[in-house]
Amino acid sequence: MAESISKIARHALEELEALVGCPAEGVVGVRKDDDGWVVDVEVLEIGRVPQTTDVLASYEVTVDADGEVTGYHRTRRYLRAQVED
Repeated sequence: MAESISKIARHALEELEALVGCPAEGVVGVRKDDDGWVVDVEVLEIGRVPQTTDVLASYEVTVDADGEVTGYHRTRRYLRAQVED
């Protein structure tokens, strides 16, 4: 039975937290690909005071058709206050 997109996203987030040892801020994207799913997760890598200077990172987590995480990699690292162009 196929898992729901929310279950896939939640599982990817929890697995990434365990793998990198940092708290996840949330899922910012989910997309289907040929082999399963790709889940984009934001992670708090370094907490600072004030919070606007926290260092966040975006990770791409790959999930197979059975809902299991098969890989991940960091795609971006930035300050919380940084604005994308």
